Amino acid sequence: MSPAMAAEMENTIVSETQVYQKGVKNLCDKGLNKLPLKYVLPNSDRPGDCKSDNPNVIGAVELPVIDFVQLCGPNRRHVLRSLSKAGEDYGFFQLINHEISSEVISSMREVCSKFFELPYEERAKYMSSDMHATVRYGTSFNQTKDTVFYWRDFLKLTCNPNLHQLLSNWPSSPAAFKDSASTYAEQTRRLFLILVEAILESLGAMEKEEEELLKEFEDGSQLMVVNCYPQCPEPELTLGMPPHSDYGFLTLLLQDQVEGLQIHHQQKWVNVKPLPNCFVVNIGDHLEIFSNGRYKSVLHRVVVNANEPRISVASLHSLPFQSTMKPWPKLVNEENPRRYKDTDFGIFLQYITSREPKRKNFLESRKIIY
Repeated sequence: MSPAMAAEMENTIVSETQVYQKGVKNLCDKGLNKLPLKYVLPNSDRPGDCKSDNPNVIGAVELPVIDFVQLCGPNRRHVLRSLSKAGEDYGFFQLINHEISSEVISSMREVCSKFFELPYEERAKYMSSDMHATVRYGTSFNQTKDTVFYWRDFLKLTCNPNLHQLLSNWPSSPAAFKDSASTYAEQTRRLFLILVEAILESLGAMEKEEEELLKEFEDGSQLMVVNCYPQCPEPELTLGMPPHSDYGFLTLLLQDQVEGLQIHHQQKWVNVKPLPNCFVVNIGDHLEIFSNGRYKSVLHRVVVNANEPRISVASLHSLPFQSTMKPWPKLVNEENPRRYKDTDFGIFLQYITSREPKRKNFLESRKIIY
């Protein structure tokens, strides 16, 4: 190959990469009837590769349902047992009657959808590769490391601590975005703290222990990730997000009524059918570490479809960014020795920026091997 041809090929690759870095919404807005090669996964990773003798055959699962009203009422003890079983067996549950109004949820969905309908130049104002950025717009899973891109654009917002100081950096378009998103963030944070209290009780915490632990979470971290999965011309060849577990303590996920979330349960990928006006709540890596392995942070992924776009909002909660997470000493003894190393946000960022994320390697990297 001549130097001129090599230079031309390199320029073409750079040009194509710049196009993909702008995200899938930008691609779709220009018109698309075939999946670009940059998004085509290897055969073994494709959601369409589901033969009858394949252990990854997709099925269906009914996640445990936790009724928030009952959790806060006279049946609390019974609901706590259900919550404990959900954490041990599924790592997920659906939360109904959560008392966040349909108006707050509808408004959040509306402003998120409108944000992704903005011209690319408006969305691009928030593009950043800085993992510490208060507001970050991007695409794929980790666009600086992914060799194959995923069919997803996202807007990531740091919500806590000091939400009202952070608001000045949030998008000002669409007009109602800051008001709707900040109200939603405050209400999901309040809901998270009530759920944490229940989880601590389910793990055997006494009242005074709960109070001490809850103080740490009150000033804890909250990240909100708005995910946009546009219609995909060949959804069987790609994923919206790869198999992963969530870094954090709990994630509260708001979905629309378009299916897309799948969890890895009993060696199979299973669809999670959204219930109307509910949250899908999942155990994060921090809670698996804190519970010393009793509650499971489970692999999940997102599939896309050719017919309908999909929007989801994930609210991820944990301790303050500078805090260290480790197994709760009360759950460590001779019969159940310590299973995880200490971890913090800095260790996590160092890990994900040093390699392409694959499955739940970060949590595996924190396990103690005896």
